[in-house]
Amino acid sequence: MRHEGIVSKLSLWQKCALLSGGTAFGTRAVASVGLPALQFADGPHGLRHQDEGSNHMGLGESLPATCFPTAVTLADTWDTELVRRVGAALGREAASQRVGVLLGPGINIKRSPLCGRNFEYFSEDPCLAGEMAAAYVAGVQSAGVGACVKHFAVNSQETRRQASDSELDERTLREIYLAAFERCVRKARPAAIMSSYNRVNGTYANENEHLLAEILRGEWGFEGAVVTDWGASNDHVAGLRAGSTLEMPACGLGSARELERAVEAGELDEAAVDARVDELVELVLSTRDAVEDAPGYDELEHHQLAREAAAAGIVLLKNEAAAGGEPLLPLAPGTSVALVGDFAANPRYQGAGSSLVNCTQLDTLAELIGQEDLQVVGVERGFARGADGDAALQQVAVGLARVADVAPVCLGLEESAESEGFDRQGMRLSEAQVALLEAIHAANPNTVVLLSAG
Repeated sequence: MRHEGIVSKLSLWQKCALLSGGTAFGTRAVASVGLPALQFADGPHGLRHQDEGSNHMGLGESLPATCFPTAVTLADTWDTELVRRVGAALGREAASQRVGVLLGPGINIKRSPLCGRNFEYFSEDPCLAGEMAAAYVAGVQSAGVGACVKHFAVNSQETRRQASDSELDERTLREIYLAAFERCVRKARPAAIMSSYNRVNGTYANENEHLLAEILRGEWGFEGAVVTDWGASNDHVAGLRAGSTLEMPACGLGSARELERAVEAGELDEAAVDARVDELVELVLSTRDAVEDAPGYDELEHHQLAREAAAAGIVLLKNEAAAGGEPLLPLAPGTSVALVGDFAANPRYQGAGSSLVNCTQLDTLAELIGQEDLQVVGVERGFARGADGDAALQQVAVGLARVADVAPVCLGLEESAESEGFDRQGMRLSEAQVALLEAIHAANPNTVVLLSAG
């Protein structure tokens, strides 16, 4: 045991109380043994640290932070060194806001393009996801704070995620769903792992001894803390017995009483409680210096890094030459451009849910395209978000496209289509966007579609 000197000084009640959250995003402190509270924050692609007194989710109340590209874009860079640098910047920002553990990265495997949280996950390929995650974790933890890799495991849908049961054979479990976690754990030694909401072969992930005790801790040698997803603890005694460390968020003291009663009744070995407390103490103390001594960070420098990563992650899907002609991209200097689409001035750069970042700075294509060596004849919305279509907006945009050499059209998934908590129902863009695209292309065959989607 790493911290026997601390654990042995705690009463059974104190130990049991330590293993559930003290606040919405914090652990309990025990002043008598010099153990401070630890602060968590969402942060797969940017810190979402709530101010004191804000509500549980507080999606509009987080402190400003750099919004880096989401995991899907970072994976599209295929650049582990760049991802490590992004992770290091995230770690610095976390420490500067006295956050000891960043809740990320998310490395669940994408099994359906409809998953509402795909933007938060790296890839459908376990090797790529594992390599990106290891680089990210190494970067975050280079700043002295911990990374919490999530969501363990077999959690690839959002609809009914708290009631679903992922049924699969052992080979599929290991080769597809656990491979990225294993690569990350063995290469980067993350400080924490977050257990998922769902059942795996009939047992909740947080109570699953095969996942937590046999594989994660036994086979892979993981010595860090297992933290439940927020509200994912169903039976705290069973979770602790399986290898789960900390129940989050603040759940009152009912769970602590359950642990205490289980030990006193001989149903739970106090040594198991001690092992979990030791993991929590290690998590708190190993990150304490970083948050107490953290300097500030250069917001402009971090924003420039975010721009670098975003540019590296852009994917060119199609650029075929017309008959007898040249590919349309890249645009030649002096090309006249009609920039169309609601996303041009109001971009989608992240999805909704717990990872939503209150960004320090936001660049838009409408603002920055004028800095390029192009002749911008105008910028028009063409459609309104969430509307069935606006003939007047479309007509003005089509008129603009007619007088330009090229019409870049900014389309994508709207905010209501892509979020934590639910999956999409289909792949099609909104009818208003499709109608606009057809009209623009009819007016100007030199049309470039810029898609923003997870």
